[in-house]
Amino acid sequence: MSHVTEAARRRTFAIISHPDAGKTTLTENLLLAGGAIRAAGEVAARGQTRRTRSDWMKIERDRGISVSASVMSFEFDGYMFNLLDTPGHEDFSEDTYRTLTAADCAVMVLDAAKGIEPQTLKLFEVCRMRDIPIVTFINKMDREAQEPLSLLDEVQDKLQLDTAPLFWPAASGQRFAGMLDLERSQFLQFERRVGEPARIGPATEIAGDDATLKANLDPYVYEELTEGIEMARSLLPAFDRTAFIEGNMTPIVFGSALRYFGVAELLRTLHTYAPQPRDQMATRKGETIKVHAEDPSVSGFVFKIQANMDPNHRDRVAFLRLCSGEFQRGMRLKTSSGKQLNIHNPLMFMAQDREIAETAYAGDVIGVPNHGQLRVGDSLSESGDIQFAGIPNFAPELLRRARVKDPMKAKHLRKALESLAEEGVTQLFTPQIGSDMIVGAVGQLQFEVMIERMTAEYGLEVMFEPAPYNVARWLSSDDPDKLEAFLEKNKSASGSDLDGAPVYLAKNAWDVGYAQEKNPGIRFTATKERSV
Repeated sequence: MSHVTEAARRRTFAIISHPDAGKTTLTENLLLAGGAIRAAGEVAARGQTRRTRSDWMKIERDRGISVSASVMSFEFDGYMFNLLDTPGHEDFSEDTYRTLTAADCAVMVLDAAKGIEPQTLKLFEVCRMRDIPIVTFINKMDREAQEPLSLLDEVQDKLQLDTAPLFWPAASGQRFAGMLDLERSQFLQFERRVGEPARIGPATEIAGDDATLKANLDPYVYEELTEGIEMARSLLPAFDRTAFIEGNMTPIVFGSALRYFGVAELLRTLHTYAPQPRDQMATRKGETIKVHAEDPSVSGFVFKIQANMDPNHRDRVAFLRLCSGEFQRGMRLKTSSGKQLNIHNPLMFMAQDREIAETAYAGDVIGVPNHGQLRVGDSLSESGDIQFAGIPNFAPELLRRARVKDPMKAKHLRKALESLAEEGVTQLFTPQIGSDMIVGAVGQLQFEVMIERMTAEYGLEVMFEPAPYNVARWLSSDDPDKLEAFLEKNKSASGSDLDGAPVYLAKNAWDVGYAQEKNPGIRFTATKERSV
């Protein structure tokens, strides 16, 4: 098949949710539907059964949370799906933001009993900023849930998003009987098998006419279903794919990820309605352009760096989202700054597992092993003259001073901190005065993750102590001399980040405001876009 045909059958999507909404369970059952795993939590790779999941780090398995984005590729019904699993915990929101830059669509998972939760709202705002269309999966219908119309009203009110149910549920909790496919008028039966694993495969279907439903459903469930459908059809708009692609409408699928119910229907919704690899904005020789998936020349951007995925090697892999062309193993690609890479061992992912990719197309994510040549936000292309829109860094909310228990390992500590900062796990600042290493993070959990990773991956016992600073802001100016003079005058309150960019390190927000007021020619910013 041509690269145009291959791109057209790609669906690259992220899964977003509040913690505990069932995202990891849904992810595993999507992989199960695609034949990538034999049982939830077990990846079948090269004839072996390995216990590998989207949550592949030890800390993720120990705590039952996702702290790092994962990429998993699988086929279903002739389509190639690239699933980007994102951390649900708010302390890892930057990793989620970067991952969403590589997605063409998002699946928003809601707990049917809880509806829109705070972290869901934050992640939705990121999708809205990037005009990412959203499919909503309302999970845990086999438990007691809110009324379906109440859930959809909440989505509409809080997210300002029209809701268009593709299915309608028959009750919830112990009475949950399944859902009606509103387009095909077929009823998908939910089978509750106490003590048995969920039956994998499409749900049993029966005709959706009144006589068949009356004969097969509890009278109260039947009445509830028919009333709900009547209200939904009279109060809610019909599904409009254009409105969905533009980010103004979300199609709704109900189900139970744990029981595998609705999973295949969600996948079919994605391959039927989700966009093909979308156009990406970029610059070429100072001119703004759109890069199309159909363009013959290979291009892409790095949205994530992961070190030590293979515990037996000090590996470092850049996750490259391909935007155009047909990539072939052994190709030479250039960064926009002129670095050339011969990509001999590109990787395709199944969470931690990997295999060599001989070819890849727009929409695919490949791993590029490298020794520090690539960073988050780098662009790669055959010509080297394409620069995709950068991925911003956000000012950290917590600053801590890093210490290693064995002073003889201070150099090892700096290398480990730099490696994790390159991944985007945290940020690293070096003050102008002194030898401190100041680590910035969004939340306390990031420091706990770092301590565990430092021990497991680098053999370092690390402590994070209170720092003399609480706020970091990047500095810039149209007048280089003014900036240089400011840094010279404020040596005790300034430093640099991992890229060498100047940073103002303050005790509090008041100090930042005062410095801004006294230095109108200097910009103090809470975001920085890395340009290369």
